[in-house]
Amino acid sequence: MLTIKEIAQRANVSRTTVSRVLNNSGYVSEKSRSAVLKVIEETGYVPSQHAKSLRTKKTKVIGVILPKISTETSSRLVKGIDEILSESGYQILLANTNLTPEKEIENLRLLKSRHVDGIILSATNTEPELMEEIRHLTIPFVAVGQHMPGFSHVVFDDYRAARDSVQALIKKGHREIAFIGVSESDPAVGGLRKRGYLDAMKESGLPVEERWVRTGIFDMESGRTCMKEIMEVSGQRPTAVVAVTDRLAIGAIQHLKELGLSIPGDFAVVGMGASELSQFITPSLSTIDFMIEEAGKEAASLILKMLDDSERKSIKRKVEHRFLQRDSI
Repeated sequence: MLTIKEIAQRANVSRTTVSRVLNNSGYVSEKSRSAVLKVIEETGYVPSQHAKSLRTKKTKVIGVILPKISTETSSRLVKGIDEILSESGYQILLANTNLTPEKEIENLRLLKSRHVDGIILSATNTEPELMEEIRHLTIPFVAVGQHMPGFSHVVFDDYRAARDSVQALIKKGHREIAFIGVSESDPAVGGLRKRGYLDAMKESGLPVEERWVRTGIFDMESGRTCMKEIMEVSGQRPTAVVAVTDRLAIGAIQHLKELGLSIPGDFAVVGMGASELSQFITPSLSTIDFMIEEAGKEAASLILKMLDDSERKSIKRKVEHRFLQRDSI
């Protein structure tokens, strides 16, 4: 493998000049730069990333921790992150937690040991153990999806998204509206979306029936089970449901169809997430588009800003959402 010394000899320049050309730093005359580039082109020289890392103290790699790497949401987030980082010559290293809080901490430590230049965490909780681990980081850090005071983070307006969903149903004439959420150990998806639903109902003077509120997990079967429990409770049935994810909403639709109910004629359903599947099921699902890819771009831009800013002040960014009205309401 060709060395910098050999390139310098062939181009008849100093090793410092070759280094400046490779790193695009410092002054180099056009004559010398052309000579170095000509040798590189003729020999097909590729600089060692490891050697470059030792010189610059940078790996040009950003670690990205995802709650479930196989989901469409994670895919969209990574697409946005990669689009911005690749423009600045950065690569990404992915880590998966599979919705396990302990693995968030484990992956933070792992990526730190790999000497990445920064970490983006798609967070599912703000537990003290996780926050303490983040405080020990000495590299730029950005959280996506959770409010983390003191750290840079990109968030969605989960509270308003839930309120918007309820208001859309109220405008369609619904008064008895059920809710399928997830554990409030996830402050954003589990906590803020539930609070948005409750507040929207109360402010509209509508009753919140405990028997119409269910907590599931992030999958379709859970949505089906929660909907079944809601519909089996004695007394008046609701006429609509807000689910905090599209997968939960699609599971709910499955059970409603099993009951022989027409959607939206007999029952209306709203999800959140604007998944690709949401527009192809029958009926197409009304949902909230959180602009996930845009959130990824924001997170990547923040990391780059922090890498260039020695003070590394914490910055908060909020990504707007939109309600997509389709055939399910």
